[in-house]
Amino acid sequence: MATSAAARFLAALAGAAVLLVLLGGAAGAVVGHDDDAAAARRTMEEFAGFPASDYRGDAGGGSGGSSPFYVDSDGLQRQIDELASFSDSPVPSVTRVLYSDKDVQARRYIKGIMNQLGLSIREDAVGNIFGRWEGSEAGLGAVATGSHVDAIPFSGKYDGVVGVLGALEAISMLKRSGFQPKRSLEVIMFTSEEPTRFGISCLGSRLMAGSEELARSLKETVDNQNVSFFDAADSAGYKMHPEELHNVFLKKDDYFAFVELHIEQGPILEKEGIKIGVVTAIAAPASIKVEFEGNGGHAGAVLMPARNDAGLAAAELALAVEKHVLESGSIDTVGTVGILQLHPGAINSIPSKSHVEIDVRDIDEKRRNNVIEKVHQSAIEISKNRGVLLSEFKIINQDPPALSDKSVISAMEFAAKQLNLEYKLMISRAYHDSLFMARISPMGMIFIPCYKGYSHKPEEYASPEDMANGVKVLALAMARLSLQ
Repeated sequence: MATSAAARFLAALAGAAVLLVLLGGAAGAVVGHDDDAAAARRTMEEFAGFPASDYRGDAGGGSGGSSPFYVDSDGLQRQIDELASFSDSPVPSVTRVLYSDKDVQARRYIKGIMNQLGLSIREDAVGNIFGRWEGSEAGLGAVATGSHVDAIPFSGKYDGVVGVLGALEAISMLKRSGFQPKRSLEVIMFTSEEPTRFGISCLGSRLMAGSEELARSLKETVDNQNVSFFDAADSAGYKMHPEELHNVFLKKDDYFAFVELHIEQGPILEKEGIKIGVVTAIAAPASIKVEFEGNGGHAGAVLMPARNDAGLAAAELALAVEKHVLESGSIDTVGTVGILQLHPGAINSIPSKSHVEIDVRDIDEKRRNNVIEKVHQSAIEISKNRGVLLSEFKIINQDPPALSDKSVISAMEFAAKQLNLEYKLMISRAYHDSLFMARISPMGMIFIPCYKGYSHKPEEYASPEDMANGVKVLALAMARLSLQ
């Protein structure tokens, strides 16, 4: 960067530097004391990597004027509330399913904000949306951020959304400051992070990461109304030939780094009073479908010794999942039986069929897979002991966990330190698009606290202050990565 460019950068970040020495305090705060001004200069020099002597004058962001480096918290909350209005369930819940009318409205809303920010917008075949701010060296790999806005039925309005609208606010902050990126900065709204409609989590980012298996399976995929994936996409304006799915695949050098901002979806940060979580790893789930078949019969007429109860087999397997997870010896191993369905589903009929869906996840892939094998062996033993048929034991997906990259962790830690925000190194036990972005780019995640750790329910909430902290950390981390 030339001296003049460095001077413009430093001038633009002067307001940011003043903000940094104030514990990330109120927007537009101004400090006049000599010690604070010196600290601001040191912060600018360290952040930009250029001597503070290159800085000349105020340029609208120095200690002599109000800082442009602030979060428009009111505007961000308004956008979150407006986006939540595109819902197929009543307030306060949000339901926004892939390729539904409400999903299409939400997509239009996000593109409108990207357009207002002057970003160049493109969409791929499945509807991943990209808003790019071209850097001075646009040929270099970009620094990307983003998340999703689809929402499972009757959920909240912050999951994923903070990582999209918050990312756009981070771009807006950097633009207000006069920052000029070296590497392009890009905000991605991923298609269908939630598996609601087609049972496929992280559909958009999984394809971006080059999943041939998913590209093949989508040709046969239908929803519970027997609508094919391609017909559903067509109804939302994404008309494509199956072979066009390969156009969604990205190369490993397309991005220099990816950073995702997200609510924690757990209680740790709030409970410990820590403002920022720096994610070091994402635990990946394995999803399993199991089916038992028995003889069924009348609940009164068939005596207990003569029964082959498929429902009790399923219940026993659910307890076995808990047992094997606890026996792993690690708090990072978790298992959940989220679906248990009985046929024919009558109170006075012995279940003749049962359907179980199991989620097992861990940051240690070997340990997780060991639990899966034990669950499989238990299913076999249960079927023999109860005289039922184990008609299916199918592993739907078994994705590897992902580690955050040291360079991205360093940028996030740097930003938190400059903002005087206490942070905690932690893992993510929830699934995110970052898991798949890690396959094509160095990856990291920023967590902010959420009320009681609630998520996937209407009570989900993140405070304006916590969102502002996350946005500031994201903005500084992206700016730092952009200059590398």
